[in-house]
Amino acid sequence: MTNLHPEIAAVTDRIIERSRPSRQRYLDLIRSERENGISRPRMSCGNFAHGFAAAGEDKPAIRGNAGMNIGIVTAYNDMLSAHAPYYRYPEQMKVFAREVGATAQVAGGVPAMCDGVTQGQAGMELSLFSRDTIAMSTAIALSHGMFEGAVLLGICDKIVPGLLIGALRFGHLPTILIPAGPMPSGLANKEKQRVRQLYAEGKASREELLEAEAASYHGAGTCTFYGTANSNQMMMEVMGLHMPGAAFVNPGTKLRQELTRAAVHRLAEIGWKGEDYRPLGACVDEKAIVNAAVGLLATGGSTNHAIHIPAIARAAGIVIDWEDLDRLSAAVPLIARVYPNGSGDVNHFQAAGGIGFTIRTLLDNGLLHDDIMTVAGSSLRDHARDPRLCSRESGNPEDGAAGLMPSQKHNVVWADAPEQSLDETMLRPASDPFQPDGGMRLLKGNLGRGIIKTSAVERSRWTIEAPARVFADQDEVLAAFKAGELEKDVIVVVRFQGPRANGMPELHKLTPALGVLQDRGFKVALVTDGRMSGASGKVPAAIHVTPEALGGGPLSKLRDGDILRVSADSGEIVALVEDLDARDPAKAPPAPVGTGRELFALMRHTADSAEKGASAMLHAMEEAL
Repeated sequence: MTNLHPEIAAVTDRIIERSRPSRQRYLDLIRSERENGISRPRMSCGNFAHGFAAAGEDKPAIRGNAGMNIGIVTAYNDMLSAHAPYYRYPEQMKVFAREVGATAQVAGGVPAMCDGVTQGQAGMELSLFSRDTIAMSTAIALSHGMFEGAVLLGICDKIVPGLLIGALRFGHLPTILIPAGPMPSGLANKEKQRVRQLYAEGKASREELLEAEAASYHGAGTCTFYGTANSNQMMMEVMGLHMPGAAFVNPGTKLRQELTRAAVHRLAEIGWKGEDYRPLGACVDEKAIVNAAVGLLATGGSTNHAIHIPAIARAAGIVIDWEDLDRLSAAVPLIARVYPNGSGDVNHFQAAGGIGFTIRTLLDNGLLHDDIMTVAGSSLRDHARDPRLCSRESGNPEDGAAGLMPSQKHNVVWADAPEQSLDETMLRPASDPFQPDGGMRLLKGNLGRGIIKTSAVERSRWTIEAPARVFADQDEVLAAFKAGELEKDVIVVVRFQGPRANGMPELHKLTPALGVLQDRGFKVALVTDGRMSGASGKVPAAIHVTPEALGGGPLSKLRDGDILRVSADSGEIVALVEDLDARDPAKAPPAPVGTGRELFALMRHTADSAEKGASAMLHAMEEAL
């Protein structure tokens, strides 16, 4: 048995000690809910009858408490490519549940917005708080008390964190997340990036850009770059909340369907009436949260999880901060190069060994906690395996050829993950990584605290010192770029983009323009209290800066021409001016309205800091407790 890396152990102990009071309150809550909370046997007859009135052939089983009744919380919609495959899942899952003496009902749906559609648009200002909305919608779905287990159907950016936050408030329920898989690979990512930059320079037409984008995002399934959605899936695997190896199997295959069947069957086995009870609140403990952070750092995952991991943790009574992430990043090597940190996508990552090899090599090098309660095995080591189809009649493994209808002929078995990477340009062992650290660092200084992701940034650009050019939104930046005003060494500051100002949108729209400036030889960096996409790339960016500009944070006091230093080498984000504190803050833009943004004013007004998870809901929840 490999000893745990001492820094992983130390950070875990720090989190456990800091979280002791709040974690105990959480465990007491879910224990009370299990013993005394609403459930089918405790319901009045009128309440109960409403719950199974439309259950069709499952009505007698639900009425008679014959087996586990599974609540399905679904983020299905057919505008969002990653979630379109979920269309048939509930009806298939009802069949799978009956196979093991259980039943299933759709407990509720949650909103699922596509950041790819809203990126750079007004709707992006609803994106972060859609996570809280999803969490509350999940709580509403599970509040009926009709269920002894839950399945969460969701994949993308704010959706998985929201589902998990909501479900954790029902942490006495065994819960499994079921993904739907990435779309097959389309246009090569470097070619897509090339066309985007040509368009930003006015050297490609809108039709050429649209053709490149449509060739990249071309079918059902998750987008194949390693952004927040695919980082979500990796984190659920290293936390042990998926069936092993479920994350990156393509939609519409027999293997994909058999993994869904296996998840439903497994959920029926881990209920509270059996001897293998595995409640979600016990699975998501301090060690599982550390595993999520380690997996994120080791694979160069999305910076958005510097916000989501603290929020998920808080829902389970656990406190993790950016200091913890920074210390973990220094100890965890980067072992994956998935676009935008490399040339291949998640399908290439999967072919190189995928999640199974990733878990195996991190465990072998003492970088993950093995001793966590997972939904599927005796320890995380049981998730260092790859799923395979197996004929029930012959016992021979088969490949995952396309097949959309349920099949009684096939089942899924697991084989040990490969001992070696099958493509070391994509995935390397932890003993021989791409770089010795995880590439996500804490920045501190007189401008506050922020996060920088270095895994895709050239080492020569880790420290940038240049004059500031200050903007209030990304459209102002693009207008200045088109006017040629940024043709120089520059640190672009985009402020009033924090959670209280406008909902903390992603500023991915800036990436092509800033990339063009960098490619022209200028020293370029971004500083913002907003977010970048999970596809944060080659331009150094100090993001999530807190305190945010609204309310007088240091960013509100910057002026054009101030010399700034952004340094991943030294962990600094500083303005090299002497009178910053004495300056008056700039006037904030008007509160956003239109596209429904005014409906989220209450969330903006009560949101807490990015480092705590930028949540209004969790802030209020903790005050109530």
